[in-house]
Amino acid sequence: MVALHVGILSFNSCFPCLPHSRLLRLRFTKRKLFPVAAMDEDPIREWILSEGKATQITKISSIGGGCINLASRYDTDAGSFFVKTNRSIGPSMFEGEALGLGAMYETRTIRVPRPFKVGPLPTGGSYIIMEFIEFGASRGNQSVLGRKLAEMHKAGKSERGFGFDVDNTIGSTPQINTWTSDWIEFYGKHRLGYQLKLALNQYGDSSIYQKGQRLVKNMAPLFENIVIEPCLLHGDLWSGNISSDKNGEPVILDPACYYGHSEAEFGMSWCAGFGGSFYDAYFKVSLLPCR
Repeated sequence: MVALHVGILSFNSCFPCLPHSRLLRLRFTKRKLFPVAAMDEDPIREWILSEGKATQITKISSIGGGCINLASRYDTDAGSFFVKTNRSIGPSMFEGEALGLGAMYETRTIRVPRPFKVGPLPTGGSYIIMEFIEFGASRGNQSVLGRKLAEMHKAGKSERGFGFDVDNTIGSTPQINTWTSDWIEFYGKHRLGYQLKLALNQYGDSSIYQKGQRLVKNMAPLFENIVIEPCLLHGDLWSGNISSDKNGEPVILDPACYYGHSEAEFGMSWCAGFGGSFYDAYFKVSLLPCR
């Protein structure tokens, strides 16, 4: 059992190289759901040659990286692994990614790279080891992507409300996921409100902040007579985080997962390139009664 192929590293936002303010410390409500490696000389190699079931690493290849992480392919006699490292951020960012990938993987709907290990690097920073998925030549069939995404939304439900077990990141920007029973409160406070505060702190534009706050206070009528069921979202579904495997099946990666209103998934769609076939297939599934 080991991994199949995750081609090139995709970035984790529409504008991965925009400057960010210093990464804020993340708050976690649950820890160590994924094993964290000890501070060994080479914890990546140690895991691959033990729990990864390999007896030798035949090649390590850099496959690029963005403004946030570096990516490598580890070829072994037991298959290949995809490894991301960050030399300045601790394991919390990758722990959030691993939890999100694991939650999506468990729905058994759309394909995602299976996460295996998260841990600190001895010289500082952190790493994540995951399945290596062989990418195809395109991002795959949009109607299949729409159908499988809708299936994930229907399968991934939460009894705790809106939020996630940990705060995570979208790109390297913190994303607050405190559990909240009401969608309007969650979205107004932890999505729009939080981003407005970040923009105000970084750019000092109080007029945008004040206009945004007026929007937050007047959102309720937009959701009148609508039953909103929390469902598992990828959370950062733009074109760079969508691909397909060698069989043409869609693959999504680099998530910023949380449980939210299903249509919040489309907030990044202006840079995802979704067309009519995607939405037609999505809503054919999403409007069916849950079973």
